[in-house]
Amino acid sequence: MGTHKSIKVADDLYCYVWQGRGNNCNSVLLVDVLKGTRPHILVDPGHVRNEAHEQCFDSLVDVMEQDGLKMEEVGLIISTHCHPDHFEASEIAAQKSGALVAMSCEEEEFYRQVGEGFFGFFGSRPPAGKVSLFLKEGVLSVDGTGGTGISVFITPGHSPGSVSLYREEDKILISGDVVFQGGVGRTDFPGGNPAQLRRSIERLAALDVECLIPGHSMGPEDIICGKRAVESNFQMIRRLV
Repeated sequence: MGTHKSIKVADDLYCYVWQGRGNNCNSVLLVDVLKGTRPHILVDPGHVRNEAHEQCFDSLVDVMEQDGLKMEEVGLIISTHCHPDHFEASEIAAQKSGALVAMSCEEEEFYRQVGEGFFGFFGSRPPAGKVSLFLKEGVLSVDGTGGTGISVFITPGHSPGSVSLYREEDKILISGDVVFQGGVGRTDFPGGNPAQLRRSIERLAALDVECLIPGHSMGPEDIICGKRAVESNFQMIRRLV
């Protein structure tokens, strides 16, 4: 039985909330947003296996299949940042699907500098695969057409090149580890910077958001729904940074 819970946020967007005993991130699947036979985008595939020896990636695959979705149909894997609980399974996910792997160039440089040691500290093996698409500010474009409707924001602070994703048409924000319910990403890891995190939070707070999908579900709600609830959460976390 999988240790993810599936939440259908929109007709073409699923959040797979981690519910295991050990650490792992929430994953997001954007369905049929790319051209071709691999039309899905997977955001943050998470761990392969975590410190509690839970098979995180296998759980994600199982729960996706219960929704009628296959890892082999993923054409792009986006890592909001390179910490093991978000990025470790990118290699196996790409091998299974043939997908491109994407992160910001700032984050990829940070990963090359400290990735192996950082993964080792958490008892994980750094992915051997290469980043094949570098994310920049603006509308995400995979084939040069810019037709995904997803905007990329570089939001450092938790790590040097963290990205957040925003879809204006339905006002959905995927915040990675920048913003949680009632909390923010840690800045005491290598590459963390409290001043940068404050600036990133202010940028995201200025967006028109009606659904916030955090990298980890820290509060009573798995995701934050409703404009007023999102705004209240930003007001609360401003006092934490």
